[in-house]
Amino acid sequence: MTYSRGERSYMNNDDKQTNKEEPSASTLVEKIKELGQTNVPEAPDSNIHVLTIIGQVEGHMQLPPQNKTTKYEHVLPQLIAIEQNPNIEGVIILLNTVGGDVEAGLALAEMISSMSKPTVSIVLGGGHSIGVPIACAATHAFIAPTATMTIHPIRLTGLVIGVPQTFEYLDKMQDRVIQFVVNHSSIDVEAFKQLMFARGNLTRDIGTNLVGEEAVRHKIIDDVGGLRHAMDKLNELIQKNKEKMKEKDEA
Repeated sequence: MTYSRGERSYMNNDDKQTNKEEPSASTLVEKIKELGQTNVPEAPDSNIHVLTIIGQVEGHMQLPPQNKTTKYEHVLPQLIAIEQNPNIEGVIILLNTVGGDVEAGLALAEMISSMSKPTVSIVLGGGHSIGVPIACAATHAFIAPTATMTIHPIRLTGLVIGVPQTFEYLDKMQDRVIQFVVNHSSIDVEAFKQLMFARGNLTRDIGTNLVGEEAVRHKIIDDVGGLRHAMDKLNELIQKNKEKMKEKDEA
């Protein structure tokens, strides 16, 4: 078919517009590589967003490429997008982490705890070190029967300049972690410190390793359970949140 110059130009613009609307395969691959998913789900696909915290929480320093990491600068925008998306009514947080950067982990924990939407966390495999406050940050926390949580003092790697000042900074940072866990779980300060500074529990170190039911018994995690239990609890919390919002609107 023969097109005039104007018609051909119009068709080419349409083609360009179509290409803009449909993300390329390379873009989708990049999103999966960086964020673990292509986008924040929208209803009717799902009213629940799944957030994964896996490997090592990467902070201000980039870890070697062979390390499995969760980049906190990628998770924070997701949390904002979830909070702003009216189609998402709740969040499931899956944790299997060895810990990582303390300030990055606390930033994630603070963001999760300040969300207006119900959140439920599940510790699978491990929720160690800074993974503890992230797990506690959710509205309700579960741990799998075989999952573990390591509680230990904050450690420092690398060059230390000005030892007294560095120790004071670490001590304050440790207090921030302790206070966050105490404020977002049912354990008290002294009990948590006893777990943190217990001797002989970890090989050549101080700290405590809790498995499944032990984390619940020490009142750090709310319940032992898996995906089914977490989904049931989240749906319950979503329903309560809807009723609360309805009462607020009627008042």
